[in-house]
Amino acid sequence: MSIEKIKSLPPVSEMMREAGLEPKKQFGQNFLFDLNLTGRIARSVPDIENSVVVEVGPGPAGLTRALLLAGAKQVIAIEKDKTTEPILSRIVESSEGRLTVIYEDALKVDFSKLGIRDYAVCSNLPYNVGTELFINWLLCVAKGEPINSMTLMFQREVAQRIVAKPGNAQYGRLSILTSLISDAKILFEVPNTAFVPRPKVQSAVVQVLPNTEKIKKIRDIEKVGNLTAKLFGQRRKMVRGIIPDIDWNQFGLSGKERAEDIDPETFARMAEILL
Repeated sequence: MSIEKIKSLPPVSEMMREAGLEPKKQFGQNFLFDLNLTGRIARSVPDIENSVVVEVGPGPAGLTRALLLAGAKQVIAIEKDKTTEPILSRIVESSEGRLTVIYEDALKVDFSKLGIRDYAVCSNLPYNVGTELFINWLLCVAKGEPINSMTLMFQREVAQRIVAKPGNAQYGRLSILTSLISDAKILFEVPNTAFVPRPKVQSAVVQVLPNTEKIKKIRDIEKVGNLTAKLFGQRRKMVRGIIPDIDWNQFGLSGKERAEDIDPETFARMAEILL
């Protein structure tokens, strides 16, 4: 069984030393070695035993191993840093066909061409590209990409922005795009002491579940994104001062509201008419 082979591998930290591998700041790498945490993240993936899981930025494969040990049907790992290959190749050999590694920049990968019909995403996302990747996935989901779930680790502040509600200081573009196509929640927080090297910020694991009924109501999620960028770019101004000569009553607004006061559904209606 591949699970027994994976269990028999040396600890991640030991494999890193053998490979002479160090975290790279330019890739936003902060490695997670805590087996309890990686296991908890992996087990949070819905129906993992029947799932193909896409992981971005596996690094020395701490979470990758946890996903395989949790019983993932298949793991497709996308890694930009080829210096991790000595470690990842050993995991591939032990996985008995359940792990595939693609050495590419995840921002340039066309996920629709991976050859999988339905998949989950689970990653300890690199800090420097995490938000951009997440927005790309949200747009893909809105366009029908078969992502069943996203279980992702972010900086805590980003996680709070994802789940924020109107009126909250963290509410913004991420909150609105996420809310319009999915149901999201913070599963748990992760202290910075769990990482090597230790980042200055705390982290949190967010789970995002695409909601088919919500997606059906959105005609053009990119228009919504453009409108949020316009209004939140001047978030302290009243919306009538940013977009003048509009009958705000048609949206149930007076025009004196600021972007953070407007709920996601109203943003969607505004985007259809104003853009």
